[in-house]
Amino acid sequence: MTVPFAPLDPRGTVLGDEVYQRLGQAIIDGTLLPGEQLRDHDLAQRMGVSRTPVREALQRLERTGMVEVVPHKYTRVSMPNDKTQSDLFEFVSYLMGIAVRMAVVRCDDDVLTEALEGVDAMIHASSQDDRDGLWEASVDFFTTVTRASENTAVLTFMREAEIAIRRNASAWRPFLECPLGRTAAYQEFREAIANRDGEGAEHKLREINGFA
Repeated sequence: MTVPFAPLDPRGTVLGDEVYQRLGQAIIDGTLLPGEQLRDHDLAQRMGVSRTPVREALQRLERTGMVEVVPHKYTRVSMPNDKTQSDLFEFVSYLMGIAVRMAVVRCDDDVLTEALEGVDAMIHASSQDDRDGLWEASVDFFTTVTRASENTAVLTFMREAEIAIRRNASAWRPFLECPLGRTAAYQEFREAIANRDGEGAEHKLREINGFA
């Protein structure tokens, strides 16, 4: 049975972005299932918009791996697999290391304090072996760091990749399994940030995620 979308009201928003977010969320929550074929005219009708913003949204979702397109054959929701998930987490780990390196050098003291509070939340979740809490604290911390990097390329990529990262969140597992060793590593990470040691923070973050 086709599940209807609530019609979009484009007033006060960028319609293309709204369609992109709506379709991405539908993939995340299972309204659109892996392997399901996506027809722009059907989706446009279900959302009460023209086909143009739907086509643009599907192109953006293809770039982030949420959608597969075979010209003249089909456009469908992609099937998550271990390889694509592993590649995504590897790339994001490296990118976040770079963002941390830039942010701790460039940010003011107030933002640095906010970042340190984020690391404290990560340390607490790690010490409790609360993996869901660690993921959530990590997302909050990296949102702060991405903004503080003041790098338009990083900001643009993370804005596009956010949906794909959220979709694969359930597949994430900490590389360091021992809570004691992992928490100690996060504490060293915090120390590097507090000292505005961008190089050290980047290296420690990659070590935490198994890419040092």
